[in-house]
Amino acid sequence: MTTLIEVINHGPIRELRLARPPVNALDTELCRALIAAVTLAMADDVHGIVLSGSERIFTGGMDVPHLLSHGDDKRKLMDSWQAFFGAARVLAESRVPVVAALTGHSPAGGCVLALCCDYRVMARSADPAKPYVIGLNEVQVGLVAPEGIQRLMRRVVGTHRAAVLLAGGQLVSAERALEIGLVDELADGAAQVVERAIGWLQAQLKLPPQPMLQTRAIARADLHEAMQAEHIQLERFVEAWFSPDAQGALQALAARLGKS
Repeated sequence: MTTLIEVINHGPIRELRLARPPVNALDTELCRALIAAVTLAMADDVHGIVLSGSERIFTGGMDVPHLLSHGDDKRKLMDSWQAFFGAARVLAESRVPVVAALTGHSPAGGCVLALCCDYRVMARSADPAKPYVIGLNEVQVGLVAPEGIQRLMRRVVGTHRAAVLLAGGQLVSAERALEIGLVDELADGAAQVVERAIGWLQAQLKLPPQPMLQTRAIARADLHEAMQAEHIQLERFVEAWFSPDAQGALQALAARLGKS
């Protein structure tokens, strides 16, 4: 059986590394594997989690060809999106700190997962002409970002900047993401990103545990609220998937992916 999540323990900190080549695209199986891995980490009483990806790419986001393969089967499509939002929710509701180690590109679904974490460390590209990017580019592929997902963006970059980024479906470079607060720090290369993520967690874990965890819970209450079903409205989201605008943009994206 293929391992979709590599588990690496760093003392009381557990790294969960997305491992679905070539771009860690988030299909139903990978999302469910992530839910199971986070749930197991809680059962094993880890003190912190690092969510990482591959060299040059954290995750390419949702696996659009996989979703399109469901055709008109709304039940399968609903199942796939429930798995994704379930993965985001399990990160948002983690009772221990979680750091996103953004080892490369982090568009769309990758950005959502990162926004559900406590802290984000992102890699700088070795080639300044080809920066790693992050953002919620749903509009570019004909989708509407649900209110709950928009709230995730607002809580880190502010209301106006979030509105501009979301309505334009914009992806920003790692450097720009740091400037606007979308990520918290940058590092050179995947190994350094993971190292910095672990370092941040180690500093958190040196604090008096109960005050830290209780303060964290209060600070993240709005994050928990954003991920509730009434702010995602999954049935409405799935209905919109079949709109002409969405299908045209999604089919064009799938065609581009097929040629790459």
